[in-house]
Amino acid sequence: MGSNAKAYPASTPSVPQLIGGGEMGQRVRETDWSATALGSYEAWPQSLRSILSLVLNASGIAAIFWGPEQLLLYNDAYGLALGDRHPWALGRPMAEALTDIAPVLGPQVAEVLRTGAGFAIENLTLVMHRHGRDEETAWTYSFSPVQGETGGFAGVLLLAIEMTGRKAAERSAEQARTRLETALRVARLGAFEWDVSTGAFELNARSREIFDLPQEGQMWAADVFARIAPDHLDRVQAEIVAAMALLDATDAGGAEHSINFSYDIVHSDGSQRSIDSSATLLRNPDRTPRVLGSFNDVTDLRRAEARLHERNATLEQHVAERTAERNRMWETSPDLMVIIDFEGTFRRVNPAWTTVLGYSEEELVNHHVNEFVIPDDHRETTEAYELAAGGGLPRIENRYRHKDGSVRCVSWVAAPAGDMTYATGRDITIEKMQAEALAQAEEALRQAQKMEAVGQLTGGVAHDFNNLLTIIRSSVDFLRRPDLPDVRKERYLNAVSDTVDRAAKLTGQLLAFARRQVLKPEVFDVAAKLRGVADMLDTLTGSRIHVSLEVPDEPCYARADVSQFETALVNMAVNARDAMDGEGRLVLRLFADAPKPQIRLHAASKVDFVALSVTDTGTGIASDQLGRIFEPFFTTKGVGKGTGLGLSQVFGFAKQSGGDVDVDSVVGKGTTFTLYLPQEAAFPAGAMDADAKQATSPGGAGQRVLVVEDNVEVGQFCTQILEDLGYVTEWAATAEEALDRFGLDGGGFDVVFADVVMPGMGGVALAETLLERLPAMPVVLTSGYSHVLAREDDHGFEVLHKPYSAEQLGRILQRVTSKASTPAYKVAS
Repeated sequence: MGSNAKAYPASTPSVPQLIGGGEMGQRVRETDWSATALGSYEAWPQSLRSILSLVLNASGIAAIFWGPEQLLLYNDAYGLALGDRHPWALGRPMAEALTDIAPVLGPQVAEVLRTGAGFAIENLTLVMHRHGRDEETAWTYSFSPVQGETGGFAGVLLLAIEMTGRKAAERSAEQARTRLETALRVARLGAFEWDVSTGAFELNARSREIFDLPQEGQMWAADVFARIAPDHLDRVQAEIVAAMALLDATDAGGAEHSINFSYDIVHSDGSQRSIDSSATLLRNPDRTPRVLGSFNDVTDLRRAEARLHERNATLEQHVAERTAERNRMWETSPDLMVIIDFEGTFRRVNPAWTTVLGYSEEELVNHHVNEFVIPDDHRETTEAYELAAGGGLPRIENRYRHKDGSVRCVSWVAAPAGDMTYATGRDITIEKMQAEALAQAEEALRQAQKMEAVGQLTGGVAHDFNNLLTIIRSSVDFLRRPDLPDVRKERYLNAVSDTVDRAAKLTGQLLAFARRQVLKPEVFDVAAKLRGVADMLDTLTGSRIHVSLEVPDEPCYARADVSQFETALVNMAVNARDAMDGEGRLVLRLFADAPKPQIRLHAASKVDFVALSVTDTGTGIASDQLGRIFEPFFTTKGVGKGTGLGLSQVFGFAKQSGGDVDVDSVVGKGTTFTLYLPQEAAFPAGAMDADAKQATSPGGAGQRVLVVEDNVEVGQFCTQILEDLGYVTEWAATAEEALDRFGLDGGGFDVVFADVVMPGMGGVALAETLLERLPAMPVVLTSGYSHVLAREDDHGFEVLHKPYSAEQLGRILQRVTSKASTPAYKVAS
């Protein structure tokens, strides 16, 4: 398309008979047609020469499609329509010259050649490639057959009018009308056209809506003017008549006149609307007048203007009133008000500054704020006005020096506006003093409560220990009698031993509540342990209390001190037995994979716990006592029916083990205690039950023991026990002395037995130091109480709790020395 393929050769004019035809006539005459499909001009049939002369001299677009190949011959007008394919297309077959439109025109030309019937087409759209791009064109054209010399039809005459420009103009006009209608619709304007000679009114939908006229049917001038308010109608008609007179006074050729007027209309329901109209008066070709215009419903605008006028009339009064109100607030406010610049300089203050701080306005304005703020608050004050300078909203409390030398505390809120900060401050000095006094009173109350608790604790301990000491002292007094029979001697010895066990249990309960006991946590099957203790619980609770177990069939592992767990279980069972007065039902339920809920404001946990609940059918616990039931020595039982330490032990054991204990009770129906312990996934390989870990004999075989004990009496007694058990002992009173005796090679000792709590270096630090020198050296620690051991159960050392028996000491030493040949002891890191 548009290609400059091989041009036909030019020669001496060979078509002198062809006259006229403009540029294309000249080209036809100068072309050597013998080299083309048409052959030399002399051989052309007369019909072709005649029709070509007609085409070349036609004033409009004309062309010939000749022969079966539809060879193209055309005039100057057609050449312009071809664009950049002219003059290359001259003499070419249609399929080659017009590749873009040949699929449409080719069959039409062929049909005319075949039938000899011409036809015409109007406004056909064709996409043509010209001027370097595809272009949508429009055509009105006709095809007429041309008869050849042999009687058939040899060619087709094309006469055409290009409608492309007209179609574009129509589209543009349509688009303009659409935009106008859209604009009118968006602006909610009504449009109209009034033929004055006939009275016909053409109204769009919005016009009909504005004038409350039917949306369908022909409207007339009378219909429209009937809506105009009677008191406005004469004026509107007079303005139209005057405009018509001006139009008549002008020349008829294209004359027009514009007018604008406003009026009210009345709807059929009696409501009134305000209308603005714009109109253009012009003449039709027959000189009759015509009016084009628009209607705009400005009712809401007029009402808003009326309200604005009303407000403007009273605006000055409102401004004066608001200003007076603000001035009264500024003058009478008990709070400090200040306008301060972004550098911290006072620009204006209200009278409250004199009332609150004693300074006059003259003493403050143009002075820096930190001249009045105490030095300790300068930095925070500076940060506040700098924050406001950056657009922030500071809120601070700072202290000002009163003119009389006292200090006032002020709470500020501030906001920037323009290049100033506007702030309001409230004197909170008295509130601060009251808050401090309240805090002191609360602290005093807490101290009093602590002292009351300590008094209750010490009184309870003293009471129970005095009872125990009474038994021990009385037994010892009888044992000193030389004539005491052996039977009674054994009885008193057993009483002393049992009483010591009871005293040890009492201290253990106290340490459990305080979470300071030394635990030996291990992984055990809670379900199995619970089943094992069930028979003992039946004996403990009595025959009138029915004990039932609800435990899962699968193992349920937890990590805790087994002995303390059993003690906690017994304490909860005893508490339930007493609550049921020896008769009722006790249910023990065990749950695995239980989340721990929020208990006494302690956060909930989604980690898996083992939950053991103990439910009784007893009297229940009053709500005002639930908060105290875990306090040591607190009990609701009568005198002599309980120490008040059982639930304290349960609470302390649970918390120190990483769990908790919850309680739910209804008075008259019963109570449920639920113990939560950290759950373990499996029983560790190689673990043994505690009952299987007992040594066969507590005696020694001459092993050398380094005893480290700062208490002289305990140290001497311990070495005596060990010697009686068959050990060789040395005693060091301090850890430092023990290190000297141990040396770098162990000093020949087989085992170290050290107290934990000592002046200077403690027992755990000593053990770690010793094992750094000799990692295989057995170390046994002993303590009645140690915050270190209570906090770190994974310290890596064997622990013997005080008070201990000779048998317990002998067994633990035998166990650790039998393992001394293997490096099985952990060193705390």
